[in-house]
Amino acid sequence: MSALRVLSAGFAPTIQDLGRPQVQHLGVPPSGALDPVALEIANALVGNAPGAAALELRVMGPTLEVEAESVRLALVGTVAAIEVQGERGGPVDANRSVRFTRGTKFRIGGLSDTGVAYLAVEGGIEVPEVYGSRSTYTRARIGGIEGRAVRDGDRLPLLIDTVGERSEQKCADLDWARSGGPVRVVLGPQDDFFSSESIAEFFAETYTSTREADRMGIRLDGPTLAHVKGHDIVSDGIVTGAIQVPGNGRPILLLADHQTTGGYPKLGTVISADVPRLGRLRPGDEIRFQQVTVAEAEVARADLEASTARIIDRFERAGAWLDEAALYRENLVSGVVGMMD
Repeated sequence: MSALRVLSAGFAPTIQDLGRPQVQHLGVPPSGALDPVALEIANALVGNAPGAAALELRVMGPTLEVEAESVRLALVGTVAAIEVQGERGGPVDANRSVRFTRGTKFRIGGLSDTGVAYLAVEGGIEVPEVYGSRSTYTRARIGGIEGRAVRDGDRLPLLIDTVGERSEQKCADLDWARSGGPVRVVLGPQDDFFSSESIAEFFAETYTSTREADRMGIRLDGPTLAHVKGHDIVSDGIVTGAIQVPGNGRPILLLADHQTTGGYPKLGTVISADVPRLGRLRPGDEIRFQQVTVAEAEVARADLEASTARIIDRFERAGAWLDEAALYRENLVSGVVGMMD
């Protein structure tokens, strides 16, 4: 079986695609990529469909070894390089595709610039689908590899054993990963549970992402929200991006692994066009909010889809990464040098 062998897993990477939102009515969280834009760009660089399963990385990346004749990879969403190991290894920039051959060992270090990044492989990571998705949901142990985070010694099965040689591509436009400004929010469905003064302060002040964060949600530090109708409701549905406020008044941004129902009031919902930005948040990052209408949210979603398509359409040709070790094995470099002597 063709695979990437995990020599060192790093910080709990998981296999993710675009998730399983169609089964939330069964009580199954959607899961999927925290940053679907980065996933789509990574997949496009290696020639995959947008939702092919990739490795989602957070905090610290893994060390992997190629156990296939050849693979094509792309690391997207970070400035961290792919560090090829060995005597004649070297760094490969992120946000481009690269072809490695059997036995190549490479490492992805710390993700100091983002909360999440993706390593896509041509053909995708071939684990079984659960409810139509390969995404890992660790709390219920479904998807991915045995429903858990990737760990040392795992083999990530690949659909393709050999990839063709072609010009590699790079994503030169990285503005999408640095998008700033307020995160846009549609109020409701329980905004009437909070004082008007609290709501005004929520949109006027700055919040900070805390270390109380995982794939389920991020707790924020900042002005607390004052409940005026208590802090419990009859449990109702939750969507990705919902802003839930428990009794302590500290808002929680709910992410891909959110519960499907909950009993705390929700001030509002981050629009789907801005949800990818939530996945990129690191502890200590500041965030501000802006109220928008549903109509404005729909326009923003269409704009995001159009801009992502333009970014992919404008990929540039990447310079070659020379596998010097392979050249020496085939005696190509030494032969040229010998002729010149």
